[in-house]
Amino acid sequence: MCDQCSGAMRDKFAPSRRSAMLLAAAALGTAFSGRAFAKQTKAPPKPQNLLSPDAALKRLMDGNARYVDGVTRRHDFKHEREALAGGQNPFAAVLSCADSRIAPEYAFDTGRGDLFVCRVAGNFAGTETVASMEYAVAVLNTPLILVLGHDACGAVDATLKALKDDKPPPGHIPSLVDAIAPAAKSAMQQGGDALDKAIRQNVIDNVAKLKAAAPILNGAVEQGKLKISGGIYRLSTGTVDLIAQG
Repeated sequence: MCDQCSGAMRDKFAPSRRSAMLLAAAALGTAFSGRAFAKQTKAPPKPQNLLSPDAALKRLMDGNARYVDGVTRRHDFKHEREALAGGQNPFAAVLSCADSRIAPEYAFDTGRGDLFVCRVAGNFAGTETVASMEYAVAVLNTPLILVLGHDACGAVDATLKALKDDKPPPGHIPSLVDAIAPAAKSAMQQGGDALDKAIRQNVIDNVAKLKAAAPILNGAVEQGKLKISGGIYRLSTGTVDLIAQG
């Protein structure tokens, strides 16, 4: 057979580039479907954490009530540690300030594997935090996110001071100021106690930011699989006041 005929035969029977890509995509889809099915059939380490968004928020607040009353439960950390060695399914994710006086696991009377916690001074949702929350929702199936601010927040207070003095703080702290500045500026325009108003507005703004985070978080909210709420932790009592629910 001549080279020309041989080439024609190859062109006739060889799959096109588009069909090859479709075949590859189909193979990948099958692989991912199998992986997702395997994930769904695997028993979660904490079955009691399989909750609806509303039930997850209620459980969180019931835990806070016990914490405030000083009647927290005894958690079996040894056996929880063993059960969680192979996976996790937290019933809530918390975006909290890094303040040493705020400990979400204590404040909501939870055990190991119950909360997926991200902490940063000023409890704002930066790129890495949004990505972490997406992981909690898309991979761990977490039904609730709570943005948790607190009164007398030093990061918010420092932001207000930097804006008033028009003088940036040293080191990398200006990155915190930039993130909290919108809430601080809004509070300054309202008058009155700027710190309390800025703390509240900062929580509200970050709840809204997480709700709008496409495509994962906003999609989960629209489908009713996720609730994103906000709260303020009171240092003197330990009480968490919900201020933004949805």
